[in-house]
Amino acid sequence: MWIAKSAPPHGSTRAAFGRIFAPMHDDLPSPLATPPSAGSRAIGLALGLLLTLAATLAGLLLAPGWGSAAVVLLYLPPVLVTARYAGLVPALAVSVIATLVFNFFFTEPYRTLRIDSPADLVTVMALFLVAVVTSQLTSAMRTQAQLAAERAARNATIAGLARRLLSCTDRDAVAAVVTCDLARLFDCHVVFAVEAEPAQILAAQPASPALAPNDHAALATALEQGRVTGRGMLHVSPTDWQFHPVSGAGKVHAAIGLARTDGRPPVAESQRELFGNLLDQAALALERARLEAEASATIASKERDRMRAVLLASIGEDVKPRLLAIQTGARSLRRNPGDKEAAGAVASEAAKLQLYVDNLVDLGPGEDQEPIICGPLTIDLFRHTVSRDEAPVHLTPKEFAVLAELARHAGRVLTHRHLLRAVWGPAHEDHIDYLRVAIRALRQKLEVDPAAPQLIRNEPAVGYRLVPPEVPAI
Repeated sequence: MWIAKSAPPHGSTRAAFGRIFAPMHDDLPSPLATPPSAGSRAIGLALGLLLTLAATLAGLLLAPGWGSAAVVLLYLPPVLVTARYAGLVPALAVSVIATLVFNFFFTEPYRTLRIDSPADLVTVMALFLVAVVTSQLTSAMRTQAQLAAERAARNATIAGLARRLLSCTDRDAVAAVVTCDLARLFDCHVVFAVEAEPAQILAAQPASPALAPNDHAALATALEQGRVTGRGMLHVSPTDWQFHPVSGAGKVHAAIGLARTDGRPPVAESQRELFGNLLDQAALALERARLEAEASATIASKERDRMRAVLLASIGEDVKPRLLAIQTGARSLRRNPGDKEAAGAVASEAAKLQLYVDNLVDLGPGEDQEPIICGPLTIDLFRHTVSRDEAPVHLTPKEFAVLAELARHAGRVLTHRHLLRAVWGPAHEDHIDYLRVAIRALRQKLEVDPAAPQLIRNEPAVGYRLVPPEVPAI
């Protein structure tokens, strides 16, 4: 049994509900947001009694000059204050006490609870009714304010989780955020699992939970059948965890398991609505991450298909003439084995064909999307971007083409003719100045010290090579 943390003491349902929202709503200090405890009821009642005493003393001073009718209003503030801070029952008690005190001191015969005058009887009854109605209205306002504060806290909790989930781009990130929030809000252990063989736990609080076989069975059932399983559910073996499916768009995306250290149900009845809303937010985030991944894969597939179609379409236009040129050169060589011009033409056309074939092979699934990392350089051939130490570097199309060709063969020496043929075409194989200008510009942008290059190395009279990460620069 890995759950060993001591449990918090039992409290009322509303107090537990308040603890859930407290970490996220320190900006709601009003006493209306918290139901009165026994201590606050006692304090509110004592304050009401003190105000009743003060009203009586003030009435004794005012009554000789103003009459007892004016004193009646002095007993309403104690009732209001008691209802505000102690609740309905203490306010009713203060209403009764205020009525009796008014009768005792301010109705004839004085210093008795007997009432002889019908007018005084009406006054006393009016005081009591007004006090009762006032206490009930104040208590009702307190209750409504309390409910409004709880709803605002619940909505803010849901909105906070939704806001944090907006930055999640995959299900691992969603699992981490949801697990952390649920563990903090409900003060329990949490696991986030997805369907696999066996079920795969993506995140947990605390990390690396040890689930018993019965817990694994309950988790598998929640993922397969999309219903709540585990602790507290009927028709299951005893388990420590309770698992809730995260469902959306007609399918189960994941399952969340909760367990408490004190053995109580992890989600109280008063918390189920909030918990369900949080699960809905998790389901939306998982669905959004899935759709984004599918959209990215679709875009990448379409781009590969487009490039593949362009290259295939060029076969009839570019490859066939070169095949005919090779065949013509081969026939010429058979007639005249010493024909150097024919041999050069054959070699040139063969190199062009090799370039086309290499481009087609480079379009294998996923290969064109993986960045090439050479030391501090990150070269993304698919997106045509280059960065050094995570800082983007702007290159011209020719500079990028030279660097991309070197990166495809990192660590190998590429001849001048190879680079010129691959970037500028066969007609410019002898224009070494083009290549030198491009290499000089690359060194200015990529090297720490362009005068002593450590990334793009020169092999005199041969060509250039890009130093791979595993080869130390000298």
